[in-house]
Amino acid sequence: MIDKPKIAVFASGSGSNFQSIADHVKRGWLDAEIVLLVCDKPGAPVTEKARLAEVPVLELSLKSFESKAAYEAEILSKLNDQGAEWLILAGYMRLIGPVLLDAFPTKIINLHPSLLPKFPGKDAIERAFESGDTETGITIHYVDEGMDTGPIIDQLTVAIPESLEQLKSSIHKAEHAFFPAVLQHVLKIKTEVKQS
Repeated sequence: MIDKPKIAVFASGSGSNFQSIADHVKRGWLDAEIVLLVCDKPGAPVTEKARLAEVPVLELSLKSFESKAAYEAEILSKLNDQGAEWLILAGYMRLIGPVLLDAFPTKIINLHPSLLPKFPGKDAIERAFESGDTETGITIHYVDEGMDTGPIIDQLTVAIPESLEQLKSSIHKAEHAFFPAVLQHVLKIKTEVKQS
């Protein structure tokens, strides 16, 4: 039997993308095992979704640590305990620092709600809507030390409708299908390479 890649999902908010990943894993559409949810906002709705999915939860507030390095060292310790091989950022609103970047080189994947390099950082959907562009989309990319600057894995275009609420809905709907599909592709290729 092939060992499934062990992934840790990082999220800060409602956890709709976490839920989508968990659902895809449960249905066998994403060949992976979620070994940990890391949340930097203790009590965020995503933590309850993880518990219902029987995924271990690590809730840590950066403010409780003397430095970002100490915060990430605590996360890294738990990731190692759980055997995590990949970090999947699904609405995690923090830059990843050197501690985790060094521990997981080319093994950290982020989902961003724009067609990078356009609209990196926060409020990407709102900024795209206000830009006058006719389309935006989502980008899945590897994480480096910059703000949404890592190598792009794949992108999906989404037309900009008449209202911001419609656009947010279209982006989230697209994310929930596209992100797990791209993860399946990347993890499958990397697993096959490792085993050959």
